[in-house]
Amino acid sequence: MRHAVIMAGGAGTRLWPLSRKRRPKQLLRLFDGASLLQIARRRLAGLFSPENIWVITSAHYLAQVAEELPDLPRSNLIGEPMGRDTANAIGLAAQMLARRDPDATMAVFTADHIIQPQDRFAAAICTGLDAAEQHVDSLITFGITPTSPHTGYGYLHRGERLGSQTYRVAQFKEKPCREVAERYLRSGEYYWNSGMFVWRVSAVLAELERLLPENAGALADLAANWERLAGTDEGARRFEQLYKTSIDFGVMEKALGVLLVEMNCDWMDLGSWLSIASTQEPDDEGNVTIAPQALVVDTQNNILVTESDHLLVALGVSDLVVVHSDDATLVCRRDQVERIKDLAKLREARFGDRFE
Repeated sequence: MRHAVIMAGGAGTRLWPLSRKRRPKQLLRLFDGASLLQIARRRLAGLFSPENIWVITSAHYLAQVAEELPDLPRSNLIGEPMGRDTANAIGLAAQMLARRDPDATMAVFTADHIIQPQDRFAAAICTGLDAAEQHVDSLITFGITPTSPHTGYGYLHRGERLGSQTYRVAQFKEKPCREVAERYLRSGEYYWNSGMFVWRVSAVLAELERLLPENAGALADLAANWERLAGTDEGARRFEQLYKTSIDFGVMEKALGVLLVEMNCDWMDLGSWLSIASTQEPDDEGNVTIAPQALVVDTQNNILVTESDHLLVALGVSDLVVVHSDDATLVCRRDQVERIKDLAKLREARFGDRFE
């Protein structure tokens, strides 16, 4: 059977003050009343049946995730006691899926992307699923056809062509400088690393066992005893002992057979207020307003955000980001948004965990 796993555990610290530990970015309703998690689930409609869609998230968010996705079986929602990066999140989901369906094909998605159009996305996923079932020992990643020399994404260098839209991966590339990114774009041989994958569950478990054997054994034991360990101090202690690493660094970059499926879509990783704003149509003065109630007068190139009916008013200002929440308000220049993540330590030193 074909299964999908949505990773939805990130804290989204660059989207503070709306994204918090108690309610992260994937649960914010900033897109016509829908959350990123709901949008991620909708993308899978027609590709996977609801009983074969899983979500791995923080244990703190399980109740909220269940409310967001009422059509999914509650047993398909996996709550990590803490974040130990994507290799362990995917490894735990794979182990639990294998216990239900050892011959499964497993696709992995994230809950913080906007991807359009749907038909091209669906076609690429079907190509990937077919490739995983043909190349049963391979791990398959989806490469986004780049539209700009973006320096904030990792890249995939394609190798030998194996079929329509399918290639071997010659090399993984870290986030490049502008000059290198422009060279990648001109060559036509590089893709943005999407963070989406598909494989036979047996293939990814075999690579985890080869490359991260201690983690693989611990994850298998956790999955076998999940009903007893979930939500317990013992389960948290065991999870905390896992070596923390990403699926790219810990597995994909060292795996024996990695293939690439081209995904020619408009794709955006929503990790900052600038990227959130880029999904909206600005007014004639370049302002983006994501708010039920707002008034802008003689203002240019601002981003104004709130989920509540609180009235946001901007008068005679430019190039600002203003984000209002019930207990905190952010005001910063647009060119300073990448520093929002750095505020966490300052907030903790001054206020403890009150505003996290």
